[in-house]
Amino acid sequence: MPIREAAPSDAAAVAAVHIRSWRAAYRGLVPDAYLDSLDVGERTDAWRGRLSASDAPTVLVAEEEGGGPVAFSCFRPWPDGESDAAVTAELSALYAVPEVWGRGVGRELLAATVAAMTTADFREAGLWVLEGNSRARAFYEAAGWRPDGTSVTEETAGRMLPELRYRMALFR
Repeated sequence: MPIREAAPSDAAAVAAVHIRSWRAAYRGLVPDAYLDSLDVGERTDAWRGRLSASDAPTVLVAEEEGGGPVAFSCFRPWPDGESDAAVTAELSALYAVPEVWGRGVGRELLAATVAAMTTADFREAGLWVLEGNSRARAFYEAAGWRPDGTSVTEETAGRMLPELRYRMALFR
C-alpha cells in the first residue's frame, strides 16, 4: 500500500477519513449526537491549516492503489513539558476508514510512522488512547506500545473520557 507524506491538498481526504473513523470507532464511547454533528468542511479547514502551518506536524497517508487516502497518521514533538520534545514524538492521530480495518493497513501505516519518527531523530514516542477503546489498545499493544501508568480524563461533548498514555522506545 502506498504511504506518503500528506500535502495541504489532502486536507479534505484526511478530514473524511478522520470523521468516518471516529464515527465507527468511538460509537458508544463518545456521545452519538457529537459524532453525528462532525462536519467534513470544518475538519477540512482545520486539516488544511495544520498541513499548511510553518510548524506543521508530520502527516502520512495510506492510499489504496488507484484511489485516495484510506488512513492517515499524524505525529509531532511531544507537546507538554513532561517529556523532552526534542527526543519524544507524540502520535496524535492514526485513523483508517472502517472498510480497511483488519486488512493490515493500520499496521503498515504505524510501521511507516515509527520509521519516520526514528528518521526524525526521536528516541521515544507516546500516544493517548481512550481507555474504553479496546480495539485500539489491542492494536497498539500488538505493535509493542505499552501503557506507562499515566492517565487523564478529557471532556468531550459533556462526557468524561478516561485516556491512557502509551509509550514505545524507538531504535535506529
